[in-house]
Amino acid sequence: MTGAPAKSRPSRSRSRPRWLLWAGGGLVLAGVGLALASALDRGARPRASLQLVEEAEGLGSPTGLEVRPGDPGRLYVPEQSGLVRIVERGRVSPRPFLDLRPNVLSGGERGLLGLAFAPDHERSGLLYAHYTNKAGDTRVVRLRARGDRVDPRSARTLLRVRQPYENHKGGQLAFDRRGRLHLGLGDGGSAFDPDERGQDLRGPLAKILRLESENPRPRWKTVAYGLRNPWRFSFDRANGDLWIADVGQDRFEEIDVMPAGERGLVNFGWGVYEGRVRQPRRTLRLNRRGRLAAPVTVYGRDEGCSVTGGFVYRGRAIPALRGRYVYGDLCSGTIWSLRRRPDGRAEVRREPVKLPLVSAFGQDPRGELHAVSLDGRSLALRPGGGAQR
Repeated sequence: MTGAPAKSRPSRSRSRPRWLLWAGGGLVLAGVGLALASALDRGARPRASLQLVEEAEGLGSPTGLEVRPGDPGRLYVPEQSGLVRIVERGRVSPRPFLDLRPNVLSGGERGLLGLAFAPDHERSGLLYAHYTNKAGDTRVVRLRARGDRVDPRSARTLLRVRQPYENHKGGQLAFDRRGRLHLGLGDGGSAFDPDERGQDLRGPLAKILRLESENPRPRWKTVAYGLRNPWRFSFDRANGDLWIADVGQDRFEEIDVMPAGERGLVNFGWGVYEGRVRQPRRTLRLNRRGRLAAPVTVYGRDEGCSVTGGFVYRGRAIPALRGRYVYGDLCSGTIWSLRRRPDGRAEVRREPVKLPLVSAFGQDPRGELHAVSLDGRSLALRPGGGAQR
């Protein structure tokens, strides 16, 4: 995917295709080309042992992993088709928590791509979903749960976005520490940003949006732009920093950070920049609004093809990971962690486990990390040696 569910082949791409069709779920992976990774990305070796412990199998193209407030013992896993499954004690419940399949167009990079529970969910029952509708356009809806079921008829549409191509839908939904909902959207698709949406502030594509619900009439506000396809972002629960994994075109995958105290717009550079390198093409100009931010780190096509963002680890079980941002690559299955130094540089470490087709990470109430793979498994990151299959 050019971000995780998959990417359908770009209609205008001149680059070497990186598509990978996963037969079990129809997910296509987009990517392209080869490039050099940074020396930091290549060189660091893990200091601590780590293992991936399987929690459940039998999921269908999982695109996320959430914990429901007030229900810490179970995982809620959205599937690309439009289902949300409950995982409890290694078992996937046959009865879905939510079924949006009648409303969802699934396949390639389309489908149910985001799920978030409201911070006050225990009281309100509210949750939010992002999906592509039957016309292939973006919808963000608010729903209400009653017990272990959500009635799709409770949906209220909060955002409608027309999508020009089949890929680059983004889809992450997440709340910050102030309880404000954020959404990440890709640039609308094709390849090399042909419609120049990355630097265009007039529309919602290629952006991180925040729902300003305190206003009498809630609206979406752009807080960051210049993103190609943000496939998973998260807020550091310790300080509120926003970490974004942005899938590259044919050279670099990148990790970006937006500090919690940022007050103005942040421009991450796409489609003028890919990673830290200016694209040698046509006349696209850099938008000068806001602060231009370089990636914290990048890696090239010899390291993978589609980055999957994770979380800053704030758990207790794995001391050597504390304070490190954990992320992976869908194609290579490599898992990395990084820590930002006081000078802003990233100290990157390749961890001693791999998870091919890693499509999302999740964080439980204790700060421990979990991950899902497009092969249908849910796994937990645990201390120890060797990956458990």
